[in-house]
Amino acid sequence: MAPICFLDRGDGVRLAYAFTPGRGPTVVFLPGYMSDMGGTKALYLEAWAEESGRAFLRLDYSGCGASEGAFAAGTIRRWAADAQAIIEAVAGGPLVLVGSSMGGWIMLHLALALGPRVEALVGVAAAPDFTRWGLMLTAAEKAELARGRDIFRPSAYGMEPYRYTPALLADGEAACLLDTRIPFAGPVRLLHGMADQDVPYAVSLRLANALTSTDVRVHLLKTGDHRLSTPADLALLAATLEALP
Repeated sequence: MAPICFLDRGDGVRLAYAFTPGRGPTVVFLPGYMSDMGGTKALYLEAWAEESGRAFLRLDYSGCGASEGAFAAGTIRRWAADAQAIIEAVAGGPLVLVGSSMGGWIMLHLALALGPRVEALVGVAAAPDFTRWGLMLTAAEKAELARGRDIFRPSAYGMEPYRYTPALLADGEAACLLDTRIPFAGPVRLLHGMADQDVPYAVSLRLANALTSTDVRVHLLKTGDHRLSTPADLALLAATLEALP
């Protein structure tokens, strides 16, 4: 495994990352909400990159994993800026972005910010705009947020509950992209499980339609869940990256 390194983003908060040198373009893995670079997909891709001689970067947003900072201060555009700071400091040249769940939303903002450096996008159960369509807030939750309080929900993926802050919801609304055309000319591959209980696969279809690229393929896995982390799922992810033009 590549060693964990840290980058001061400029305000004293150190962001954690692990970079595997190799031939480009650099593959960058962007984790999902309340996830980190120690997840199954990130570590699988790191091992794949080492074996195939590819440059690879995995990272933690501020307040997540090994990075410093308060999770409650995190928002979509804050975390996208964190990822951009690491990329610009560590990974030169062209990039392929891999966004898992919320990381698929971060991926789109990075593609807009980094322009032609981003050669391709790969979404894994990508969840752009999830704060708008995915939370289905109750009246009580809306009241809590209006009072400036966080709301919490059980997580199916760990002991710690999901935490949603007023700042996250407000920034999420401003960061939404699916109702506009998303300018990106390179190849896009979107993997999504049809049995995903958290992000409907229709989201990947909406994303495919919103992107301006004409080279967009959606790969639906009938029995795939949200994680898409079975050995077969991981092998498909690696094969998808290897097959990019």
